Amino acid sequence: MKKSLRLQSDLILIFIWTILAIAFMVIPSLNEVFIRNILILPIILFIPGYVLIAAIFPKKEGLDNIERLALSFGLSVAMVSLLGLSLKFIFGKGLLHLLLSLCLLTIILIVFAAYRRMKLPHEERFYIPFHRVQELLKEELNIPKSKTDRIITAILIFSIVLAIGMLYFVITVPKIGEKFTEFYILGLDGKADKYPSVLQYNSPTNILVGVVNHEYVSTNYTVRIALDNDTLTDRLLFLDHNMTWENNVSFVPDKYGTDMKLKLWLFKEDNFTAPYRELYMWVTVK
Repeated sequence: MKKSLRLQSDLILIFIWTILAIAFMVIPSLNEVFIRNILILPIILFIPGYVLIAAIFPKKEGLDNIERLALSFGLSVAMVSLLGLSLKFIFGKGLLHLLLSLCLLTIILIVFAAYRRMKLPHEERFYIPFHRVQELLKEELNIPKSKTDRIITAILIFSIVLAIGMLYFVITVPKIGEKFTEFYILGLDGKADKYPSVLQYNSPTNILVGVVNHEYVSTNYTVRIALDNDTLTDRLLFLDHNMTWENNVSFVPDKYGTDMKLKLWLFKEDNFTAPYRELYMWVTVK
């Protein structure tokens, strides 16, 4: 039993790593911790390809260690690209769904690879002797190599380090696009129609207002409702980047009239010189 577990130690380690990565992605208190990025990098760059190779080639023979390493990186990039394109253009899903899909695929491949290895005799199974990794590295480094081999090895190492660095930059540095704020109103059924057009004088009225922050910084907003330029109410709110605020804003019409302009102004960071966003609707107050 102990020998069987030792022969599956690489798959057990990858399984634990994958479960930890899932936990750091889905648990709110953990998904902002720096170690999350460290756990994600191998999930994207190496692990999917490695377990796929382990499932296809469960025997020692067939591939040497360098070939397994190179194919693991190459297949991982290919799998991430194909899965990412599928999720983005077919299902409209983003990075989190891609990472979770990769983790699920990895777990499935781990089970399949472990099953295929268990069907082989112990002496034929591929495994990584972690207790001899240092000795194997020394043996590999001490093997005489030609100048061409050394150049190819250096290029491979440089390419791997460059790919890891670029991917880390993409994950950790957010892409800043256009900065703007969404400002909208909704009707009685929560849709962009059936807005109230007839109001009662001196009677509280509610209107559903929405604000979405795409400014890439936390922002203070003021929602102001005015009837023919006379302020009826102000509503203050604070939103972090990508946060949405959608609530009923209550106001009381204080004058009679027909075809009056009910204005909704959005001010940003206490700058009341001019509205940052403006909406309006025509109403009758009875």
